[in-house]
Amino acid sequence: MRVNLITQPFYNAKSVKGKILLSLTIRAASGFPGEYQVPTDSKTLMRLLRQNTHLPARMLERFEGKLVAPVGARLMGVELGDSTLTKIGYFID
Repeated sequence: MRVNLITQPFYNAKSVKGKILLSLTIRAASGFPGEYQVPTDSKTLMRLLRQNTHLPARMLERFEGKLVAPVGARLMGVELGDSTLTKIGYFID
């Protein structure tokens, strides 16, 4: 399923060494209504993307660099399998 991934950092939360605490929003890229939000951290999210997508390393590095930006980072039209989305908590009907 193609999804849009949008992050926003939690500025009031304590960051663990090397990890940025994030709110991850998942939206269907096809324009279907609805979205899912889940708390995560930068290391967990990047590990998930590296292991479960075929995105070029350069694209992932740019995305990772934007995770600390006040407006967050966005990856649009990312292909994620149903099992990966289920692991995140985004259930597919």
